[in-house]
Amino acid sequence: MSYRVCFVCTGNICRSPMAEHVFRARVAEAGLAGAVEVDSAGTGGWYEGDGADPRTVAVLDAHGYGSEHTARQFRASWFPALDLVIALDEGHARELRRLAPTPEDAAKIRLLRSYDTGAGADLDVPDPYYGDHEGFEECLEMLEAASEGLLAAVRTAVGDEIGEPTT
Repeated sequence: MSYRVCFVCTGNICRSPMAEHVFRARVAEAGLAGAVEVDSAGTGGWYEGDGADPRTVAVLDAHGYGSEHTARQFRASWFPALDLVIALDEGHARELRRLAPTPEDAAKIRLLRSYDTGAGADLDVPDPYYGDHEGFEECLEMLEAASEGLLAAVRTAVGDEIGEPTT
């Protein structure tokens, strides 16, 4: 049984697909690709069926990540199948908590930057959509920094789930 992580932003065309690809690469590098599934979605369905924003694709490609993506909207019915629902900002976390069918499902919701020990008090990943290329680069830097801590947490959870010792 796979450990399932879903990243959630607003429209699923900028931050969450970028987080998905970065984290999927970290999972593969850690040798956990067979044990961890990584996905993304948006709180809204405005872009459902579309690819990622071209600036997201450009930044991912420039840094050696995959960029294939089809946007979709997060559904409350997904909660039971997910182990972690990672919000990219507090607004997404609030919306996800509202959608959560049970307190156990709401407990699966975390802010991505809460896994970055250097993030400080502001745990939101700013939306780069209305900015320039530099905003997408800054977004990627934040996602990469938080992915290391998230990977450590997932590695522990996966080890616990399959009964292996954790390090």
